[in-house]
Order: sequence, then C-alpha cells, then structure tokens
Amino acid sequence: MRERLPRKEKFSEWYNELLLRTEIVDVRYPSKGLCVWYPFGFSLRRRIYSILRSLLDVDHQEVLFPLLIPENEFMKESEHIKGFEEEVYWVTKGGSTPLEMPLALRPTSETAIYPMLQLWIRSHVDLPLKIYQIVNTFRYETKHTRPLIRVREITSFKEAHTAHATWAEAEEQVKAALKLYSEFFRRLAIPHVITKRPDWDKFPGADYSMAVDTLMPDGKTLQIGTVHHLGTNFAETFDVRYEDPEGEQRYVNQTCYGISERCVAAVIAVHGDDRGLVLPPEIAPTQIIIIPIVSKGKDALGACKRILDMLKDVYRVVLDNSQERPGAKYYKWEMKGVPLRVEIGPRDMERGEVTLVRRDTFERETVAISKLNDAIEDKLGAIHANLYERARQSFDSRIVDCKTLDEAKTAIRKGMAKISWCGEEECGLCMEDRTGGDILGELAKTKRGECPICGKKTDKVVLMARAY
Repeated sequence: MRERLPRKEKFSEWYNELLLRTEIVDVRYPSKGLCVWYPFGFSLRRRIYSILRSLLDVDHQEVLFPLLIPENEFMKESEHIKGFEEEVYWVTKGGSTPLEMPLALRPTSETAIYPMLQLWIRSHVDLPLKIYQIVNTFRYETKHTRPLIRVREITSFKEAHTAHATWAEAEEQVKAALKLYSEFFRRLAIPHVITKRPDWDKFPGADYSMAVDTLMPDGKTLQIGTVHHLGTNFAETFDVRYEDPEGEQRYVNQTCYGISERCVAAVIAVHGDDRGLVLPPEIAPTQIIIIPIVSKGKDALGACKRILDMLKDVYRVVLDNSQERPGAKYYKWEMKGVPLRVEIGPRDMERGEVTLVRRDTFERETVAISKLNDAIEDKLGAIHANLYERARQSFDSRIVDCKTLDEAKTAIRKGMAKISWCGEEECGLCMEDRTGGDILGELAKTKRGECPICGKKTDKVVLMARAY
C-alpha cells in the first residue's frame, strides 16, 4: 500500500509534502526562500503562464528590462522606496571592486522601466503604451517563507505597465486589467474576489490599488493579483511627458499590474485533495494517461498503442507501459493530477471499448472506441466545469455577512467576513486589531450599515480575513 499524503485539513503539511512528491519545486536549495522548479512543475507553470501571455498579447507588447537598477533611479520616488526599503537586495561590488553606484535587484520594476518611458513617449500618438514582462524579482522576506507563496525570489513575476493621456483613461485600463485577470483565473477554475485596498495597504506610490484574492484550505486568503492606478505620481518623478494635440506638454497617467507564481500555488491548493493534485485539463502537463490491464496472461498493449496514436495529435497523452501493477500506476498518476485515465484490458479489446475514469470525481464510464474522441472532449470540459463549481461553492460558503466584530472574528477563522466600515483609517485599524484579521479591501457598494467602531451610517462594505 502506497503511503498517502497527510490529510488536506493539515494544510501546511499537506501542501509541502505535495510539492515534493509531485515534483513541483524543490525547496532544498541552500538558501532560504529560494526554490528550484522540477521539470514537471515547470511544465505546469509554463502552461499557466501561456494562458496569461495569450490574454495580454491581444493588446500588450512583451519586453524585457534589466534585473539591476541603479541606486539613483531607485531612490527617486520616495513613497515607493519607503514601501520597499527593508526588502531590497543591493549589489555593491563587481568582483572585488566596489561599485561607484550600488545596484538594486529589482523588487518590482517601476524604477527600471519609467526612465526608459521618458525616452519612448514624446507625443499623444505614442499613447496608450502597454507593455509587460515575466521576470524574476527579489525581496528580502523576513517572515516565515513558504514555497510559491512567500519567497525571496519570485521566479515568475508578470508585471504590466501602461501609460495614458488622462487619469480617466488609466482608470479604464484598471477595469480592463481586472477583467483580464478574472478571465485568467476562470480558466484556472479559481474563484476569487476583487476589492479596493485601504490606503494604508495600497501599492507605494499609487493613487489606489485593486487586488484579487482567493481562499486557501486553511481559511487564509491569498492575494493572487494586483492592479494599481498610479496617476501621474511616477510620471512627475521620472519626467514622463507627452505633447497633446494642442502642443501642450502633459504628464502621462500610468497603471501597473502584477501576478506571481502564487497563481500556481492557488491551483495546487484550491483543487488538490488527499490523493494529490487535481489539475484543470487546460494546464495539466499530461491530460490523459493510458493504462493497459493484464488479464489471464493477456495484455492490451497493442490496443493501447493504437489509442495513443489516435489521441496524441490532439491531447497531451502518455501510455504507461511500465511493469508496475495497475494500482501503483493509478496512485502515481492520480498524485500527478492527470484529469482523465483510459483503462484498456483484453475484454475491452474484444468489445471495442475502453474505460474512462475522471480524476475529479473518480466516476467510471465505458465508451466505444468509435466514440472516444467525442467522449474525451466532453469529459475534459465537464472536469473543468466541475472543478470551478465546487471550488466556487466552497469559496462562497466561507464568506459570511457580519454586523459585529465578534461575528467577524469568528468568520475569519475559516474564511472572510463581510462587514460595514465608515472609511476612516482609525476605525479600520481598530477593526483589524480587535479581530486579528486584515481589511482586504472595499467591495462595490451593496447596502447601508453601521461602522462597528464609531457607529456611523455607511454604504462601505469591506472584506476582512487572515492573509498570507
């Protein structure tokens, strides 16, 4: 009997063990907070990010900026620097020679990109400008590190940067970015909520920040995407201006938005179960596993090879013809999260049939080989729909309407509390202190209520939770 994973209710233990057993990342690199991607994990990561690229490439252009940022450029935007000053890695030597100008390893790339935008943008005809890059970033994380969730090297940071003629046009880009993110996470079958972060938790240097959060199995929220309206704050610092149609020089209005490999962590944590990974078909490195069944000295390897030839041009399919017993093969590929298993035995060959087994529900169905392609297409679509629906139901069930802080304190033990807030920072910080949770952000206005601290009537509603 193969050793089972820890139960998912023991989330931290389950998560770490799953990353190791399924070969997503190896955390044994000899420096804290740095991970190595295994081939299987990198394949999963690549397929997830290929979706993101396909969505961005519609109206963005991909670029690549240097990792190193000169200190004088990095230090220009004071509010931005204040937000990152304790997280920056500095390069101070080239070999044994002290550098004339220290270089920062990018924690994010605003201060690397915007000096170049000053050179690229001259006229209103250059706007809007929309670029993105997928790069590694470095932040000296002092809290407890966790693979893919809280790390010192973010190996897969997608950051987009846009420039617009007006503040309103930049705000429309914020809405477009959030719509793009919603589509991205829908294709990963990840339920999520979008909120406007409170001012004390917005991106350093932004006018305001929007964030995308999902819920992890332990009840904590994971921020899986952010979108920031920067106004003219960075444009004024880096002198990024354009000439309008009347010949006037004006500062551009900017946005930036990012997603990290936390999106991979979300897929693993939200969909996985006590048997291992459960992957949406679109991103699974292997979509179909074919397993021959031996019976009375007969095997179906020849039939399996014919099925492999039939499917391999359409799907990512593997034939497991190893000498392991079928049960061991089931265990292995279930752990890897393969969405669909095809079993073929001698009796199936005689009848011209195969057995399909879904990874999400373990439902079994016998299908005629002549109808196999249509059946597989239907099954993979049904698997994605089921993964999203059951994740959404779990997500929705853990968001609780609350009127008092005691109710909110109870709710955030397992999920999110939805509660009124007057909008004053003093009351917001007091709410956080008394519940032990964070104000994730403000939802779209839905109803009137009373602030639980000052009693003021308000139409602001926020989500509170414990956050990673």
